[in-house]
Amino acid sequence: MKKLTELCAEGRTLIGEGAMGTMLSAAGLAGKCPEAGCLDAPEKVKAIAEAYIEAGSLLVTTNTFGGTTIKLGECGPEYAEKADEINTAAVKLAKEAAGGKALVGGDIGSTGHLAKEEYGDIPQDDMYAAFSRQAKTLALAGADYIIIETMTSIMEAQAAIKAAKETGLPVICTFAFDLNKKGQFRTFMGVGPETAAEISLEAGADIVGANCGKDTTIEHMAEIARIIRELTDKPILINSNAGAPILKDGAITYIETPEKMAESVPALIEAGANIIGGCCGTTPAHIKAMAKAAEAFWAGR
Repeated sequence: MKKLTELCAEGRTLIGEGAMGTMLSAAGLAGKCPEAGCLDAPEKVKAIAEAYIEAGSLLVTTNTFGGTTIKLGECGPEYAEKADEINTAAVKLAKEAAGGKALVGGDIGSTGHLAKEEYGDIPQDDMYAAFSRQAKTLALAGADYIIIETMTSIMEAQAAIKAAKETGLPVICTFAFDLNKKGQFRTFMGVGPETAAEISLEAGADIVGANCGKDTTIEHMAEIARIIRELTDKPILINSNAGAPILKDGAITYIETPEKMAESVPALIEAGANIIGGCCGTTPAHIKAMAKAAEAFWAGR
């Protein structure tokens, strides 16, 4: 297959996958350490990628969102010790599922900590070291690109991008934005889409964008894409949740239907999104509907 940057340059909308966590939960793998499923239940993890590819995903990611030694260590020292094994297995499973029909992104998520330089508890250099180890492992295992997701902090994102760029693979970096009381999109750390995009690009990201956001809907994501598009000609990735979460029967539930999310796909494309997928609450059904909507959009042009 062509490289990710080459596919983006062709101008058509690329379809990513939906939520990994949602599917892991459905498979009974969202326990103490979801990433350990790559070793303990490989067929279940592989089946998630296969389901998304069958639904129309051209891009799938590895089950390594919490795959740094920092994050794995919080599950237990035994998981941190298996960091390289887990990340390597995750790429192998996704590549087997892709079978040359989709590109595999090595997924790197937030550590859940702030850098000491931002009044947190982990020095930025230590974050970089953890990200570097994970990124190199993902690259050596055969990932086609690196995707850094759900960032809220500039310093953490810079550390992750620096580490990912050293692999020589294309790098995506997306932030999670919420709508504040002033009607502004901001991360938990107060970072807006403009600043997030500018800093990510300066750090070397090839693709920027947004994912998740606890109260951010797909309609909001179109606004975020529009803001970022005004700043750059680089490709933009948007992975929206399946609507804002609600509490139902004692559990967090995302209720946006595949059909409803598909209705917003034209707006996302027109706002400048080059890659469209899903985050929390989305499933292969959502991706299938969104892929059809994107195909219909371009067929009408």
